Amino acid sequence: MTDFTLAALVVFFGLFIALPVLLSVVRLLGLYAIVQEKQCRVYVLFGKVVAILDEPGIHCLWFKMGLKALIVNWLGRCYVLDMRLDQEYLRSQPVNSEEGAPMGIGIWYEMFISDPVSYLFKNADPRGSLAANVGNATVRCLSNMKLANMMENRHAMSQTVRSEVSPKSHEWGYRLGSVYIRKVHFRDVGMIRQIEEKVVNRLRQVTSAIRQDGANQVGIITNTAERQAAVEFAKAAAMRPQIVGAALEGISRDREIAGSMFEILELQNLLEGKAEIVLLPKDNRMLAELAASQTDPQVPSVES
Repeated sequence: MTDFTLAALVVFFGLFIALPVLLSVVRLLGLYAIVQEKQCRVYVLFGKVVAILDEPGIHCLWFKMGLKALIVNWLGRCYVLDMRLDQEYLRSQPVNSEEGAPMGIGIWYEMFISDPVSYLFKNADPRGSLAANVGNATVRCLSNMKLANMMENRHAMSQTVRSEVSPKSHEWGYRLGSVYIRKVHFRDVGMIRQIEEKVVNRLRQVTSAIRQDGANQVGIITNTAERQAAVEFAKAAAMRPQIVGAALEGISRDREIAGSMFEILELQNLLEGKAEIVLLPKDNRMLAELAASQTDPQVPSVES
């Protein structure tokens, strides 16, 4: 058990303490350097660039700079640059259209380091200078454009800005990639409110026109249906006397049926009316006179 513990301690010390220290000393002596993917190392000694490592992998500094590799990490300096593609977005760059409308343009662009030495020593702030250059090019190239072209032709505007900025940015070792006009908007709040009011009024007009057209269509359909119904009812009303007359003509051919029918109709009218009917026995004049004296003169009496 003691041997196992001792071996574990030796392995732990060797892997986690001795080996990292040994590798650090070897790197300080310039025996090797590791360059990651999309990374660049620039070695400067006594104010001069002695080596540029931009290929990923393990590099032996003795083969690149000779005996200078022994002291470059002590007396010199190593700049580690990120060569990956980067992005930036500039919001609301102020421009004016040909009609005098104050507009704002949001521009998105990509950039990457193309020349490490120029990036390090030709400009103290290449990223800020590129942003300022893009903003100035946007204002200078896109001002006094027609408002319709400014709102529609974003691809042509993007190409114009990119062609204007690229030559100057390359001198600083910072190359411009894709450029895209992402947003074009009005900067004047009063103008925005006026446009909103016009849009709202136009929408109201369109909505009212749609509603009125729908009401007109419904009215046309309703009037057509009513007209057709009126025509059919008129035809039915015109045919009713003919049908009733033909039926009565058929009934009148038999006197008994005609008499019974008219008697039934008369009784039906009496029952449906609001008049009061008093039934009296037949051949009883005294009772009839008494009833007549007590009832309304308009109330009919029937003797049975």
